[in-house]
Amino acid sequence: MTEPVVLNAIVPETVGGARLDQIAAELFKGFSRSRLQRWIKEGDLLVDGKSCRSRDKLFGGEQLTVKATLEPEGEWSAEPMSLDIIYEDEHLLVINKPAGLVVHPAAGNYQGTLLNGLIHHLPGNENIPRAGIVHRLDKDTTGLMVVAKTLAAHQSLIRQLQDRSVSREYEAVVPGVMTGGGMVSKPLGRHPQVRTRMAVLDHGGKEAITHYRVIERFAGHTHIRLKLETGRTHQIRVHMASIGYPLVGDATYGGRLKLPKGASDELQDTLRAFKRQALHAARLALIHPQTEALVEWQVEAPQDFMHLLDALRSDHESA
Repeated sequence: MTEPVVLNAIVPETVGGARLDQIAAELFKGFSRSRLQRWIKEGDLLVDGKSCRSRDKLFGGEQLTVKATLEPEGEWSAEPMSLDIIYEDEHLLVINKPAGLVVHPAAGNYQGTLLNGLIHHLPGNENIPRAGIVHRLDKDTTGLMVVAKTLAAHQSLIRQLQDRSVSREYEAVVPGVMTGGGMVSKPLGRHPQVRTRMAVLDHGGKEAITHYRVIERFAGHTHIRLKLETGRTHQIRVHMASIGYPLVGDATYGGRLKLPKGASDELQDTLRAFKRQALHAARLALIHPQTEALVEWQVEAPQDFMHLLDALRSDHESA
């Protein structure tokens, strides 16, 4: 079933001189650039009531209007998948994502992703931008994700993520013993040499803010809770590595495994066996798009994460 979409926005003068498709992507977040370009080409996205080209430049003050019908964004196939559903109503779906599950199809992962499973569980979601996915977790990060089931819910969640009213809390384990919590505020962007990685950039990066505090200290590690103000790709992993506390198991940003001196055989075996970043999205809170009530979910970390904590605790107590 297709869903109509009606959007309106005034072009701010601060973006004057930019291309129409660039401005549209900034004003209508949540819709892909290719979808917006198609609307421009087909006359569904107008500037002051007139058709324009994607490359036409705007100067500020123009009114953009969209009247279109949502259609599937890509050649996505629905695949049956066991989803750990924490909550579901007519507007939202909240799942507990396992480790190893890619969220969205991309080069090398066109099948077996969460999106494929979602459109099997919710066939109508193939018409919603990114099938209702408004934020992502890395392949090997576990925990809570919210998915929109309607366009109205999608737009509400996108707005909440933009104005930072969605509360996302994570748990992680890092090597080293932290003395206390703090905040990392360092801009992030694509690594200039390795495009699959992110990096702290002094120039050209996007604002990124991560708060962290100590939950429990061990002999050579710390269990921490983190809260995101912004939601950049790999934000927690890059930020913690940048202050000398990369996540346990994160080969991309943490380098080779370093075993603490005097660690028990059990702990050494556990650390060697932990082949993913020790990161879990434990709590999610937001304003419900329909009821406007604050809703919140929490989910315990998976078994491998809990086993890691047990091994660290046992090693610390026996030291």
